[in-house]
Amino acid sequence: MVKLSRRELERYDRQLRIGSFGVKAQRKLKKARVVVAGVGGLGCSAALYLAAAGVGKLTLIDREKVELSNLNRQILHWTKDVGRYKVDSALEKLSQLNPDIEVEGLKTEINGRNVFSLIENADVVVDGMDSFKARLLLNRACIRLGKPFVHAAVYGLMGELMTVLPGKGPCYQCYVTPKPREVKTPPVLGATPGVMGCLEAVEALKLITGVGSPLVGELLIFDGLQMSFRTVKIVRLKGCPACGKPAEGK
Repeated sequence: MVKLSRRELERYDRQLRIGSFGVKAQRKLKKARVVVAGVGGLGCSAALYLAAAGVGKLTLIDREKVELSNLNRQILHWTKDVGRYKVDSALEKLSQLNPDIEVEGLKTEINGRNVFSLIENADVVVDGMDSFKARLLLNRACIRLGKPFVHAAVYGLMGELMTVLPGKGPCYQCYVTPKPREVKTPPVLGATPGVMGCLEAVEALKLITGVGSPLVGELLIFDGLQMSFRTVKIVRLKGCPACGKPAEGK
C-alpha cells in the first residue's frame, strides 16, 4: 500500500478534508502517472495544479522553446526563461512547487511514430496541444490503448472541454469536422487557457481518484465575454475512424 508521509498529509490537508476524497484518493494520486502533451497555455495551467495536488509522476512533452509572446498565458515560463526549452522551464517550477513528486520533460514532437510509446504508461493523458492534427493523433492513440483523454482548446475568450473514455462514449473526432481549418496564430486572452487548463486538471484528478463524474458525452463551452458555461451533447459518430470499433491494445 502506498503510504503518505506526515509532510504529505500536511501539504494536501485541504483536499483531504473533502468528504468524498480523503486519504484513499490521495494514495491513488501518488501512484498515478499523467502525461501532459504540450506545455503551453493549457499544459502549464493543468500541470501546475496536477503537481500541487500530488500526482506521483508527471511527464511533460514539448519540443518548443519559450518565446516572449508566450508569457501572457504560459504561467510556468517567466521572462528569464525566454530561449529555454519549455519542458526544462516547467520542470524547474513544478519540482520547486512539489519536491515529493517526479516530473520528467521530453523534448520531442508527438507524431505517428512515437505517440504510442509516449503515452503507454499513462493513467490519464491531458491535451495541451495547439493543432487539430496533434489532438486527433492523441485521441486515436488513447482510444487504441484504452487511455482516458482530457481535451481542451481555446480561442480568444472562448474555451471548450471534454473527456474521452475509450469504449464509454464519443471521442474527440466524433464532433470535429472532417477537415478542420488550422489557425496559425490564434488570438487568446491569457486567463482563458488558465481557466480551461484548471478544468482539465479537475477532470484528470477525478478520473484518477474516482471522485465525481467525468465529462463524458458532453462538451463544456466557456464564454469569457459573457462569463457563462454551457454543455452540449456529443453523440458517438457511427463509423468514426477513431472510436468506431471497441478500444483495443496497441
